[in-house]
Amino acid sequence: MGRDSVTLADVARLAGVSQSAVSRTFTAGGSVSEKTRSRVMAAAEQLGYRPNPMARAMITGKSRIIGLVVSYLENQFYPVALEHLSLSLQERGYHILIFLADPQGEKVPDMVRSLLDYGVDGIITASVTMSNDLTTRCEEAGIPIVMFNRGQDDPRLSAVTSDNRAGGRAAANFLVAGGHRRLAHIAGWQKSSTGRDRAQGFSEALTDHGMEPVAVVDGKYSAETVRWLTRELFDQKDRPDAVFVGNDHMAMSVMDVLRFELGLRVPEDVSVVGYDDVPAAAAPTYDLTTVRQPVRRMVEATVTALLNRVEGETEASQIHIPGDLIIRGSARKPKVYEPAGRTDTHQVSSDT
Repeated sequence: MGRDSVTLADVARLAGVSQSAVSRTFTAGGSVSEKTRSRVMAAAEQLGYRPNPMARAMITGKSRIIGLVVSYLENQFYPVALEHLSLSLQERGYHILIFLADPQGEKVPDMVRSLLDYGVDGIITASVTMSNDLTTRCEEAGIPIVMFNRGQDDPRLSAVTSDNRAGGRAAANFLVAGGHRRLAHIAGWQKSSTGRDRAQGFSEALTDHGMEPVAVVDGKYSAETVRWLTRELFDQKDRPDAVFVGNDHMAMSVMDVLRFELGLRVPEDVSVVGYDDVPAAAAPTYDLTTVRQPVRRMVEATVTALLNRVEGETEASQIHIPGDLIIRGSARKPKVYEPAGRTDTHQVSSDT
């Protein structure tokens, strides 16, 4: 018998079980005893049987493929998130089809159309904004979407982010508690919800202290742009004494310019706080104080929200998960620090 002609019925016959038992064995989460599973797998191995996912999709109407549109992989946060998303979906019996988008999203419409052509069961967009037209197309096709690390004012879309406004407030409160009075913010791209929300939280907290930032500039999530902005902000007599940067990728570029081009000491001359807590943030080279994005919890919430929609739940959800302020050596440490309105006893952590 040729391997390509082996059927589920052949495996069931050799294993001495029903065809439905074979089907459950090869279905993620299927209910089958270990004894039956062992017999089925042994028979499948002997016959050279492999389940045909395309045939299964035609029968069930489900491809068990999730489309993932992601951009900005220069930021270490996204490769880490991508790994967790892949593993979490695989554990639930799904596979990922990945498309890489440009940060401004110009190619996203073509990518989403391609994903619809592949018959994906759902779509996760990471660091990508959806247009109303694309959202409508997916809704009409019955394909749910969850936005990861992006929000959007559209009740049809589910979104999972860290609590970006609270994170911006935590950064401002920490720097003010450290005695800083000339605080600047190099924001993330201001056409993204994450960039806007972090900047808003930062400015709101300073207002509570009777202060305002000496500068808020758009770093556009670009290392080159950030280097230029850092030179402009700090190569002057009345420079800021602290800077909150919209993510760690940009914050590291800021620190490189401050230390190696302008000859400033971090944190003695300038304190720097980032956002994300990517792996490199903990390296001695940067020792970066930063607001940690709870990536595992964000991924779990994203996968749960998407699969709930795939399985028929109609209500979209907007989820904001609080993160921790991780105190390291790039910012002056206050003698006493208690964030205003603190509700999470684990909001401030020290990584020493």
